[in-house]
Formats: sequence, C-alpha cells, structure tokens
Amino acid sequence: MNNKVIVEVKDLKRSYKAKGKNIEALKGVSFEIYEGEIFGLLGPNGAGKSTTIKILSTLLAPTEGIAKVFGYDCFGKEKQIRPQINFVFGGERGLYWRLSAYENLVYFGTIYKIPSKVLKMRIPQLIELVGLNGREHEKVEGYSKGMKQRLQIARGLINDPEMLFLDEPTIGLDPVGANDLRNLIKNLKKQGKTILLTTHYMQEADDLCDRIAFINKGKILDIGTTLELKEKHMKNKNSILEEVYLKLVKD
Repeated sequence: MNNKVIVEVKDLKRSYKAKGKNIEALKGVSFEIYEGEIFGLLGPNGAGKSTTIKILSTLLAPTEGIAKVFGYDCFGKEKQIRPQINFVFGGERGLYWRLSAYENLVYFGTIYKIPSKVLKMRIPQLIELVGLNGREHEKVEGYSKGMKQRLQIARGLINDPEMLFLDEPTIGLDPVGANDLRNLIKNLKKQGKTILLTTHYMQEADDLCDRIAFINKGKILDIGTTLELKEKHMKNKNSILEEVYLKLVKD
C-alpha cells in the first residue's frame, strides 16, 4: 500500500443547533487515507459518517479541526479539491430519468466543463467499464436498480477523479447486482483510485476494504485492517467483521 496521504483528518469536530439544543455530530475525529486504498468508514445511522463525507467533499464546513484532501484545506481551498474528487450516492438520487445514460453523462460532463472532444472519448469508455454497452441510449427510467447504480458510478467517474466517495453504493441491490458493483469497485482500485466507502454490509466491507475505521456517536472507535481488528477484539482472525462491529458499538 502506498504511504502517500491523500486525506488527513485531525481532531475534526462539527456541531449544530437543533430544536434549541447543541448537537455534536463529530467529536474530534482523526484518521488518514492513503493513495490507492479503499478505506471503510463504518457505523450505525447517525454515527457521523455522512457528516464526515460532506466535510471531505467540501459541502460542509467543520466547526473545529483539520480536514485536508490532496494537502488542501476542505474549507477555503474547495476550487483546488473539487476537480479531483467525486461522490456517488447509494440508491437512485441525482440521475435524470427522462434522459438516456449517454445524455446523463454528457450533462454531468458539461458541469465539470470537460471539452466535448474529451467526452466523446471518455463516455464510451465509462459505459463499457460499468457494463451498460448497448443500453446507453435508453431512458434511465427503464433501467433496473442495478443498472442505475452502475450509471451512478459512471457519473462519479466522469471527471476522472483521483478520489471517490462511495456512500452505501450497493444499498437496495439484489445479490447479483451488488456483486457486480463490488467487482467494479475492485477494478477501480486496480486503476489506482483512492476510495472512501460507507456501507452497512459488514461482509462487503471485509471483502473490499484495505483498512476500516469504526465510528459511533461522533467518535472513532478503532482503525485497522480487518485482520488486525478481528485479532485485537475477538482474538480470532477467522471471526466475522460483524462480531467486531457489534462488540465495539455496544461497548
């Protein structure tokens, strides 16, 4: 694994007011993500995963602490970061259903101000990468959930980002569709992409992630490879990751 740090998070805090109360979404989170790795951020709903991703993708300002991507501060250096990153939601949000897959990718490419000559070369490559060959000119409203999610991945790659944020990318997919998407994510890693992944599927995280950070109630509980975490908390490298997760969250 490359030791070049792509993401640096140190003592990150984020709080906000809700119904007159001060809510601490993040309480001093720290971790690093290295170039070319798949880094899993796992935890229950409301743990702080989405808040962390929003800060790192320059959509939300932290209250305190350091959040850097490619050495740039996420709050203040957005223009330097945004061309090098992209974000993929789980589910069907963000696509234009009455357009074809090809038209969707042209639209998102123009948002990134990618020249039309580049798009004409890149879009067919992305269509092939995500396995939508022969279906790219059909309207998205006729796609299955798995096809829509593969198109989401293509959309997330339209600007050829170095860093990709995948937020529950296989949610709602059947086993075949989820397996296809996991293979696609592995392929992206082989291409050298750095990926931050959130998922509620522990087996998926075990299969995909080089390292994992468990987060709960705005705090990092532990970080390590799946093998390190299993041996440390269960004293058994053959245990399943879900056992580690449940032990940490309940403690």
